[in-house]
Amino acid sequence: MPVNQTFRFRDSKCPLEDRVEDLLSSLTLEEKLSLCAGAGFWKTKPVPRLGIKAFRLTDGPRGIGFHSTGKRCTAFPSGIAQAATWDTVLMARLGEALGKECRATGGRTLLGPAINITRTPLCGRTFEYLSEDPHLNSRLVVPLVQGIQRQGVAACIKHFAVNNQESNRVRVSAEVSERALQEIYLPAFRAAVEEGDAWAVMAAYNGINGTPACENEDLLKRRLRDEWGFRGFVVSDWFAARFTSSAEACVRGGLSLEMPGKGARYTPKKLREGLAELRFTEADIDANLSGLLRAMILTGHLDSDSPRGERNIPEHRALALELALSSATLLKNDRKTLPLDCSRSATIALLGPRLDKRNCLPLWGGSAGVWPPDEITPLRGMQEENEGRFTFVTNPAKADAVILFLGLSHRPGLDSEVKDRASLALPWGQDELVRKTLALNPNTIVVLTSGSPVAMPWADDVPAILQSWYAGMEGGRAIARLLFGDSNPSGKLPVTFPRSLEDISAHSSPRTFPGSRETVHYEEELMVGYRDFDKRGIEPLYPFGHGLSYTRFAYHDLEYVVEPTASDSAVVITMMLINEGEVAGAEVVQLYVADRQAGSDRPDQALRAFIKVSLEAGARQALRFTLRRDDLAYFCPKANSWRVRGGDYDIRLGSSSRDIRLRGTVHITE
Repeated sequence: MPVNQTFRFRDSKCPLEDRVEDLLSSLTLEEKLSLCAGAGFWKTKPVPRLGIKAFRLTDGPRGIGFHSTGKRCTAFPSGIAQAATWDTVLMARLGEALGKECRATGGRTLLGPAINITRTPLCGRTFEYLSEDPHLNSRLVVPLVQGIQRQGVAACIKHFAVNNQESNRVRVSAEVSERALQEIYLPAFRAAVEEGDAWAVMAAYNGINGTPACENEDLLKRRLRDEWGFRGFVVSDWFAARFTSSAEACVRGGLSLEMPGKGARYTPKKLREGLAELRFTEADIDANLSGLLRAMILTGHLDSDSPRGERNIPEHRALALELALSSATLLKNDRKTLPLDCSRSATIALLGPRLDKRNCLPLWGGSAGVWPPDEITPLRGMQEENEGRFTFVTNPAKADAVILFLGLSHRPGLDSEVKDRASLALPWGQDELVRKTLALNPNTIVVLTSGSPVAMPWADDVPAILQSWYAGMEGGRAIARLLFGDSNPSGKLPVTFPRSLEDISAHSSPRTFPGSRETVHYEEELMVGYRDFDKRGIEPLYPFGHGLSYTRFAYHDLEYVVEPTASDSAVVITMMLINEGEVAGAEVVQLYVADRQAGSDRPDQALRAFIKVSLEAGARQALRFTLRRDDLAYFCPKANSWRVRGGDYDIRLGSSSRDIRLRGTVHITE
């Protein structure tokens, strides 16, 4: 049958909701049921009668996965590296680039960003996630989602929700309190929906408090749709629906699309049987399906003149480099060892298992793997950026300085989907390599490639440590420019680096991690990351928010004004930031708030705002922060609602959670 061009859903001038309603009413019941499950791995079924082509979905959070498109695309730094930039403007630009690359491969939904909280550094997908802190997660995901969707691509935030481990991931239920859900694990998802207007959400493999995510009505209906106003579609993580109880549970729970293939629950036969036996209604199908149809319209999937997108363009490669430079985090720099100075260290030994290794390959790390047309390894970057300044050797005893390239890889059991890490230790005898190298040359610099914290028993003995993360296709070039002083590090840790697993409450017993086959108990409640270390007075290896620079920043002139009558703000805070060094640099000024009346079950402090500022040598800039009353709120389990407690609050401005430069106290009325 020829397509009827008079359908209102094809008229781009019609209001969005009118188009959705017209399309929904134009579909037959069989066509609706066919759209509830995919056709193959990466697309929905077409509706030939209405001229609707298959709707394509693609991985992933750091670039478009070759495995989902068959095309090589720009590989950007991984999620934790993106968060280490603490740069909302860069995240918006990254989102726009990801959206363009997705469209260029024929995709209309990008399966990302991945915004689960880093509860444990052993999670195999820590490298893919952003941060341990819900505020940092929230502020970064909103511009990222908006940037993707400005290109007419649906951002699919994942994995909803409480997906913090790979161990037993398809069967384990995260047993977590309502307070921890509200304050730690859900805020970034809520911000992505309420502020970013995300068009898609991926339901996780795991269960939450006994109910699988893909049939969890509390998550997918009550919170996501009813409370947050989500109007997009919910897609299962790949094969996740087969671990649910039934097709009717998924329908009633709010799952829109089962992926991949023909489906285990949303088969036409099971759906027809459920309708016939009145286990759910066609109205339930319509409610779930409308979000998918809305995304098809919003992405221009039904329009003939939608943009094609761009991939592997010079601007995207330049952005990958900029992100790599902005995310690299200088953990230690005694005696101004870095940047390298050819007048002091003309001969450099380049060593280590990560010196000439690629990190961007198909499915390398799982669904976040990207295969770019080219990748600059650290060795290649050092050679190409050297410009004759240094002589490279392999014998540490005959060098003025040694650079050891250490770290993890995307092999299963390290930084990879499917399997969690077994320990914090570096593999392949790398700790012993550091000891042997230091014995030959104490001027040994360590460059770490990893997407999660690692143990560093040698940290006190080496003069400098640079955390480069998984820095994407331009990672090697970025590392070289930072080591040579052509760029100044500005990354800050988005997660706490512990000295040992025993310092993390989530590792207090097997019950709390990895749990049994059926359950894992989040007994630490709100004490995740730096909140945990602060509360128990434990000194981390490197604290949340930490990151050094080649210049010095001074904090001055703290002032604050309480506005008790304002409806949207409680405190206005100003200060002066000065670059007192000799080179340009960027600083992330972090604002933490501590409630003096907080009980023993609440954190000592929490990040509530941050600003990243670039300053030339000698320059200064006035900064202004506005704390809303909601920023001071806590979730009260007894009242099952958010409250703002009247009383005294400490305002702390610093360069990390443990490096506070300015302090003040304000009184907030009830």
